[in-house]
Amino acid sequence: MKPFQPDFKGARVQASPNCGPRVGCDAPDIILLHYTGMPSAEGALSWLCNPESEVSSHYFVHEDGRIVQLVPEGMRAWHAGKSFWAGETDINSHSIGIEIANAGHPAGLPPFPEKQIAAVAELCRDCGERWQIPPERVLGHSDVAPVRKVDPGENFPWGSLFAAGVGHYVDPVPVGGGRFFQRGDRGQPVEALQSMLSLYGYNVEITGEFCAATEGVVAAFQRHFRPERVDGIADMSTVETLHRLLTALPRYR
Repeated sequence: MKPFQPDFKGARVQASPNCGPRVGCDAPDIILLHYTGMPSAEGALSWLCNPESEVSSHYFVHEDGRIVQLVPEGMRAWHAGKSFWAGETDINSHSIGIEIANAGHPAGLPPFPEKQIAAVAELCRDCGERWQIPPERVLGHSDVAPVRKVDPGENFPWGSLFAAGVGHYVDPVPVGGGRFFQRGDRGQPVEALQSMLSLYGYNVEITGEFCAATEGVVAAFQRHFRPERVDGIADMSTVETLHRLLTALPRYR
């Protein structure tokens, strides 16, 4: 990869060779957030620029808020892997990938520093405005690859990003009692739950059976939108939070 001018004016360029042309998509319409899941930021950044890794992202955000651009936004970075959102399966071609330096689940989910989250918010606002990316398409890796991926994790402050003008979010309904659905359940209520998850964008087959795949999607939803308890069980808190999110979408108002 030859040197290039950064698309985000606050970024320093460190070009990664791991990229290619976007396929079937002229412009990105998703912002996809990851944590690095590695012990050090330096090691993660080096890996994203190593041709042997065959992985990359458009941006890398250090703990202190410094931003590095690895791949031009017009190119396809390799960060999403096998993934799906709202009918699209080549999420790499449709997205801007942002890796956030954080050791993640292997290190017990360390907190994201405020400076880092402020930098992520600024970067997302800038990318979203320039490419006209809808707020509901600011997603986590776990949203587009349930079960396979769990980043940026249930400790990621989606609510803080929303308060800074990024993403689609409602305050989660508090965990409480009431009816719930779990693996092995069948029937029309499960079908309705699957339909709502699919309408939002998740990859779930509408069968009326609460299978392992449905459980994984519910857990992914909880990790993003109801992180108080991530167990894959669709309790009333989970279902009502999902309903409120759908109701808040412009296309359903």
